[in-house]
Amino acid sequence: MADFDLAIIGGGLNGVSFARDAAGRGLRVILLEQGDLGSAASSASPRLIHGDLAMLERWAFLRVRAALAERDIWLRIAPHLVRPMRFGLPAHSEERPPWLLRSGLWLYDRLGSARNLPGSATVDVTHHPIGNALKRPFGTAFEYSDCVVDDSRLVIAHALDAAERGAVIRTGARCVRADRLATWRLVVIDRGRRQVITARALANATGAWTASVAEIVLSMPPPRAGAFQISHIIVGRLFDTDNIYVFQNVDRRLVFASPYERDFTLIGTVTHPFKGDPAVVSMAAADISYLCEATSRYFRQRVEPFDVIRTVSGANMGVSSRTRGTASDGAITFDARRGKAPLLTIFGGDITTSRLRAERAVSKLAPFYPMSPRWTANTPLPGGDFEWARFEAEVDRARERWRFLSEAEAQRLVGAYGTRGPELSGAEVRYLMAKEWARFPDDILWRRTKLGMTMPPADREALGAFMANAHV
Repeated sequence: MADFDLAIIGGGLNGVSFARDAAGRGLRVILLEQGDLGSAASSASPRLIHGDLAMLERWAFLRVRAALAERDIWLRIAPHLVRPMRFGLPAHSEERPPWLLRSGLWLYDRLGSARNLPGSATVDVTHHPIGNALKRPFGTAFEYSDCVVDDSRLVIAHALDAAERGAVIRTGARCVRADRLATWRLVVIDRGRRQVITARALANATGAWTASVAEIVLSMPPPRAGAFQISHIIVGRLFDTDNIYVFQNVDRRLVFASPYERDFTLIGTVTHPFKGDPAVVSMAAADISYLCEATSRYFRQRVEPFDVIRTVSGANMGVSSRTRGTASDGAITFDARRGKAPLLTIFGGDITTSRLRAERAVSKLAPFYPMSPRWTANTPLPGGDFEWARFEAEVDRARERWRFLSEAEAQRLVGAYGTRGPELSGAEVRYLMAKEWARFPDDILWRRTKLGMTMPPADREALGAFMANAHV
């Protein structure tokens, strides 16, 4: 008998979503991640849960409708991690005409659920807060609703839920060989120790490593897909409102400027083909300049490359589309040859459709296993068992429980853990190490939290020393 029903290689969002869904349907699951959970492309996303407004220009109405339906599901199952926002789209005289933007947003509203979020509206920016940060003579802008998400925390929440449903999550575990017979025989180096694991089915969810894992580890032809890089920049806060700006650039791409960790602004996205080592992805100077110029067309405060505090980049696999970029839905391939254990390959796609992608992938295994019905659309992620409209009430409850918390600290805790907020300082670090697979300071500073943006060097050194000596 095999050790597990399903082994998953890769701990990005696709991998942990797959693990959560499969474990919840009764499968014995193990997930192997060579580094930290969500440490590659999954923590370098635009942080958006949306229907992808630009897809309307490609006549992808069904895709937009499906994504907006997923947006509603995320608000229901992850209200601590997914937050509704108003997006402001200024009308630029050199870009799409206002009537086209207005018509597109009218359709966007109709494809989504008008009951959950406010519909689109036309605003006079000379008398509206979103106009304060804009150059003149912008006079008209359009508002619409979508959502933002903490991408790194979303990965951890999926892994945590998978583990609570019986999945084994191993970080620092690298699969170096997989032999395919009636069952899969995996050779794993787990933090320096060699181990052999058997599984009835295998999933390759290694993101930008998909092709190399297929060739080197699985000894199989790689999928027909290309790698791409996605990059963003972080600068100081450029505006006081809580909305997200959407700017039309001269090449017709949309550039987003989002509030980030209270004191900063996240600007993106630049996407282009990638070649090289996915473990070392850096942002080119030309891409930094591109985003600076795109936002400087609109903001009163000019953004220069020397204003960039940090760049965020990651690589992933994607199926090329006819237009520039990659398909947002990702790809799933399934191989079930006679006498050979099943193999699933899942890669690419955006955050919005990740739950649906995992659900479809697990369902492909239904002929091979007795499993319970689909379930993830109606079951909250850990800490998400409250209505999204009650987020501020949860913040108040946290401050009543821990009276030493400031408003900002309470919002950070609820936004990260929801109703499962741990205590602070050493207790929080111990929790992250014991329950959320954090091993190194960067795991906490840049993924479990974003405290790396503001923590002084001395405190980072203290964190490293504390983790080295912590007993969990």
